[in-house]
Amino acid sequence: MLVKSLVETKAKVGVFAIALGAYLPQFPTLVPEFEAQYEDFKKTNIPDSVELVDGGIVTTKELAMAAGDKFRAADVDLVILQLLTYATSYNMLPAVRDLNVPVVLVNVQKKLAPDYANTDTATWLGELYACGAVGEMVADLERAGKRHAVITGVVEGGDPEVKAEIEDWCKAAQVRRRFRQTNIAQIGRPYPGMMDLYIDETNLYHRMGLYTKQFDWEVMWDIADDITDEEAIREKAQDILDTFDIEGGATVETVWDMAKYVVAFEQWVKDEQIAFVASHYDGKAQGKAGTLDSMLIPAFSMLIKQGVACAVEGDIKVSMAMNILKTISGMGQLSEMYSIDFNEDICIIGHSGSGDADISAKKPTMKIVDVFHGKTGGGYLTQFYPHLGPVTYLGITQDKDGNFKFVVAEGVNEEGPIFTYGDTNMRTRFTCGAREFCNKWSEAGPTHHMAAASGRHIDTILKVAKIFDVPVDIITR
Repeated sequence: MLVKSLVETKAKVGVFAIALGAYLPQFPTLVPEFEAQYEDFKKTNIPDSVELVDGGIVTTKELAMAAGDKFRAADVDLVILQLLTYATSYNMLPAVRDLNVPVVLVNVQKKLAPDYANTDTATWLGELYACGAVGEMVADLERAGKRHAVITGVVEGGDPEVKAEIEDWCKAAQVRRRFRQTNIAQIGRPYPGMMDLYIDETNLYHRMGLYTKQFDWEVMWDIADDITDEEAIREKAQDILDTFDIEGGATVETVWDMAKYVVAFEQWVKDEQIAFVASHYDGKAQGKAGTLDSMLIPAFSMLIKQGVACAVEGDIKVSMAMNILKTISGMGQLSEMYSIDFNEDICIIGHSGSGDADISAKKPTMKIVDVFHGKTGGGYLTQFYPHLGPVTYLGITQDKDGNFKFVVAEGVNEEGPIFTYGDTNMRTRFTCGAREFCNKWSEAGPTHHMAAASGRHIDTILKVAKIFDVPVDIITR
């Protein structure tokens, strides 16, 4: 399931099938056979979470060109090609020649195995032969400089692996659509001196398709002035109480101002088509500024819960990583290396600030603190309690030429003591050990922030990386 969000987008997936046109007049039964197989393929394997752009069954160069016209007009995020039988590569290449997205070749055979004694040519071509064309397609995609992947499976008896792989690709395509169709809000600027976080927004748009909208804090301080719907504020206040255990207790009235800002932020997100936020405030928090600054952490946490990746310290790159994990897994938690327990060979990983309630195994907590360490003022701090078991970390960084790179690792969150001063923490064990993980992760050159999600997601991240055409450093799994 793709995460539901305040700002809804739907990936556009081009789907078509190919067969050799020369076979059809020779074996007329192949036409209804292929039509039935193609309809079943779309119905069974393409999830409702994406918009299907149907290129039809292609048996000639002209039909391939028509499918390509459709895919370009729709600006598809991915192409899925069903190989019905042998076909020459001219059935495929005109459909994808002018696209800059991966082509997933789905090589599904109708029958589990041949009935050798009773198989004629038409049955072989229609129900038992697709694999012969896959190598040809990949060879020509390579020569055309196109990204590609192959999925092989069978229809008879069902094949959950094929369905799961296609769903994974559709999740990856959804990431591209969110980057292209929504915006990132940069409020203020990055934390002074954190040069690993600095970014060229023009380069970001050219390479990743993500547009940056700049907002001044003066705008944000006044954002809730026009919110007068008391019923909406009351419902949001109850949502906050349902989401957090608040130290010392709380009522709708005590979180009223916070709820009012959350309602305002939700409207702002919809109006500006915001799916990412990177913010940092470093002023003298007084008046409206102080009020908003004190409640930004829980307010942004409520947005993260609804699919908007909100990163502290003005870190655009980690907001992208959070959004990717939220889209493909349903959760995206801001993290960084906190400490190492050398006795237990465990990395302590977490962060202060806003977080994702969906990663928490129990109800997160909120409390007032006098000081936000390293920042101006104090206010509400939130702590989340990530699930035990498998966990995935994703960092996004850049090289000297501005090219993006993903850095990923999988580990296991284990039970044990964590810090108690209000920050989210995980005790993560890596197969390579804590010392080696710290060395390898750091040598990959990530920023000091990364996103986290429960579960193992490297395989899906690799698909996202192929869609964006960026390299991936896998540290450990």
